[in-house]
Amino acid sequence: MNDTSPRPPSRRALLGAAGAAAAGFALTGCGPSGPRPSPPAAPAAPQSYRTGAAPLVLQILAHPDDDLYFMNPDTLHTLQSGVPVVSVYVTGGESTGVNHEPDEKRKHRHRHDRGAYSSARHQGLRQAYATMLGLPHFTPWRREVVTLLPGEGPFAEVDTLSNGRVKATLVFLQVSMHEPDPGASLPLMWAKPGVTLPYVVAEGAPSPADQAGQWTHDTLVAALAGLLDHYRPTLIRTLDPDPDIQVHDRTHPKDSDQPGYSDHRDHTAAALFAWKAVTHWVSRATTRDGVAPDFGTAVYRGYYNQRWPFNLPPATVALKGRLLFQYGGDENWACGNPGGCGDYGQGRNQPMTNRKGWVRSTHQRYPATPPTAVTGTPGRRTSFEVRGTRVVRRAETAAGVWGPPQDLGGGPLAPALSAVPQPDGGTLLFALRFAALEGNGGPNTRDVVQWRAGRWTSLGNPERGDRARRTGAPVALTTPDGRVHLFVRNASKGLSTRVLDATGWGPWQDLRGGEIQEGLAVLTDRSGRAHVLAAGHDTIHHWAQELPGGPVVLRPPTGLPRPGDHPVAVPTPDGAIDVTYRRPASTRFVHARIAV
Repeated sequence: MNDTSPRPPSRRALLGAAGAAAAGFALTGCGPSGPRPSPPAAPAAPQSYRTGAAPLVLQILAHPDDDLYFMNPDTLHTLQSGVPVVSVYVTGGESTGVNHEPDEKRKHRHRHDRGAYSSARHQGLRQAYATMLGLPHFTPWRREVVTLLPGEGPFAEVDTLSNGRVKATLVFLQVSMHEPDPGASLPLMWAKPGVTLPYVVAEGAPSPADQAGQWTHDTLVAALAGLLDHYRPTLIRTLDPDPDIQVHDRTHPKDSDQPGYSDHRDHTAAALFAWKAVTHWVSRATTRDGVAPDFGTAVYRGYYNQRWPFNLPPATVALKGRLLFQYGGDENWACGNPGGCGDYGQGRNQPMTNRKGWVRSTHQRYPATPPTAVTGTPGRRTSFEVRGTRVVRRAETAAGVWGPPQDLGGGPLAPALSAVPQPDGGTLLFALRFAALEGNGGPNTRDVVQWRAGRWTSLGNPERGDRARRTGAPVALTTPDGRVHLFVRNASKGLSTRVLDATGWGPWQDLRGGEIQEGLAVLTDRSGRAHVLAAGHDTIHHWAQELPGGPVVLRPPTGLPRPGDHPVAVPTPDGAIDVTYRRPASTRFVHARIAV
């Protein structure tokens, strides 16, 4: 079955009056000479969140295929559960315009045509998503053109396909990713005032998405915020705005990484734009509606997958590979798209044989510290959760019955939360905050924050400068002596700590150790000693107090088998620690005991 010609496009303003209000902020007072917006402040008093919205997942990607490599199988599972998915692609994905087969020897046969290559990647996505929806891969889509900002371009193509109640929507913003001018790129448009990028016209795009235009920092933030306001997602997925520092050498070749970090430069910039748009949408929507939007967030690693043991079992990898096969397509396919029938360089079996192995893992940036924490006893519990990038509190009014959500502010927060009860019946909450997320010549910082008795305070960061963005989510525990121990993965991929005692918070300390992944397991043993376990490249790393009340120090290597994911650890009645984690590229688990 071949693709047919698209339906006549309908020019419609995507945002409408409400969306225009949400988007307008970015175009007034956000430029280099105007005042920069502040992150949304906590409300003066707790207020209820907007509730009752139908589930919808919105994903913001840098390139066509980022969702297939780095978010799947989650995207597939979302569609299979009947929840609609909206995937927004920031760049045109045009690269140098060469769409060649995996065989590098044949690369010279192909011409440079950026519009055709962008169009071919769009078609590849339509093929992959049709497959995820359970339809033939050449099923025709409804293709429309929308105005992202009322009264001005650029336009965007919006493609929609449904199978019963399941629906996928693809939104193409077409920001140029490869300009010959070294002073123009998506990362520079994020970081420097005055940088503009052209709108990439994809071959065969319906009019007026076939007209040239320009993108700026402010219009991209406004467009993304407007899309959020229009679709009102209940879950937002982004790529990693703060990828790990990465040494590139003969053992760890740079490949497609940006210099010094373990990810593509566009992945990082697109994620930063996404998070800035999210914070602006929350601020505007809360002011306009009187209630905060209710949604969760999830952050996915990118080329990080290449640097750590693969964490997906063979069957899941094969499933991801099948969908990438549809995306890659083949130049001999008759799909009816004038620009091509997929991203041929990712076709055939290339994702499965590529030594980089991106398809073989799916990592979340904040994997083990959940966005929800519960304190108290059954029937009288209190739940805290990161929703709308802020903290929501719910009180249990009867066993299993929860009261209305209340907004405690604190945002914008990463989707991770740690809570420890206090002797007075209160709770200490810890989170990672995007303290500044401005770009465009402004600051871009992170800090660890604490909530106690209705007040948010900053605990700073064990790192300085740009390294502070690499700090992980905080995890805390209380030892029997009343001290609160706070732990984070630091920019060196080791462990840092800060301790609260009767005199207040001590300084940040570097506990050193080898490289570990996010996902810290913390506990106290039968003797009251604090322990931290984390997954390294080759084994489980372990820090602990030698004596109750003493400092937490690095323990000798555990010698446990290589981990494929973060560990779960619990104390045993006889004083040991039981550790469970998945083996690399396997469905098998390691169940081990550490004597302490």
